[in-house]
Amino acid sequence: MNKIIRIGTRGSKLALWQAEHVAGLIRPSGYQTEIVPVETRGDKILDVTISKIGSKGVFTEEIEAKLLDGSIDIAVHSAKDLSSEIPDELELIGFTARELANDVIVSTKKNINPSKDKLKIGTSATRRVAFLRHFYPNLEAVTIRGNLQTRFAKLQAGEYDALLLAYAGVRRMGFDHLIVEKIETSYFVPAVGQGSIAIECHKKLSFQKKEIISNWVNHPETEGCIRAERAFLRGMQGGCSIPVFGYAQFDGALITLKGGIISLDGQRIVKAKRTAPPEDVKELGESVAHEVLSSGGKEILKEIRNLAMDSVTNQ
Repeated sequence: MNKIIRIGTRGSKLALWQAEHVAGLIRPSGYQTEIVPVETRGDKILDVTISKIGSKGVFTEEIEAKLLDGSIDIAVHSAKDLSSEIPDELELIGFTARELANDVIVSTKKNINPSKDKLKIGTSATRRVAFLRHFYPNLEAVTIRGNLQTRFAKLQAGEYDALLLAYAGVRRMGFDHLIVEKIETSYFVPAVGQGSIAIECHKKLSFQKKEIISNWVNHPETEGCIRAERAFLRGMQGGCSIPVFGYAQFDGALITLKGGIISLDGQRIVKAKRTAPPEDVKELGESVAHEVLSSGGKEILKEIRNLAMDSVTNQ
């Protein structure tokens, strides 16, 4: 029997850390691992925002192609990078225990006050830009692309006063000493899947290898929460260019999901919150999406898509 699991991943330092983390979880099972770096479209195109590259599969499409042709056994992704829909031949079989899902503001300037100071802050996510416009109107959001090391180099060079990033990546890369503010998820709601590593495979992957992932890598509580979030994301038809947010947590034996959408200018936020048992996460996500859309979210979504179409037409 083949006791090697080939792990496909992006080639950035953070992505390789995540792949090594998953490999480390697998090794006690007796299986060996091989890490296969894959360059994605999102890694190649760094001179425009993610939303302009395309909203689906920016960081996953090339890796999924390797799953489809059998070059790798599993793919390791930041769960927040996954499209709401994945190819029919593929499936998600595990999610690692979630780090803190918060967004954080990092800076080399220790005495700054993000709530009051006028600062130039680097970020590339439409959700973060919209939330900054709503909650931190004093901050100027400036597009920044590239891996974490590139972004921190630009910060060190003084191109930005601060960066807005996910806590998980900052901690994993050892930059947590530069955090000047950890933003509460109660109002600055994270992206779907933020803080966890997702494992994707071909549906035809051997039962034994799927069992290894289930037993040694998957964290059931995190899985329940993220499957609820992803059901919400599918219901919203959200991609990288849509400022949709969703965060689920266990509340006793039940899962509470808060999800919504914010307009690009940050002026309007529509959100909903519901609770359900873990076996009903699909219905939970769909019901929150339905409430958001019917409460004004549909209009925000339409405006964003019309703006995107106008942008393409005027190029």
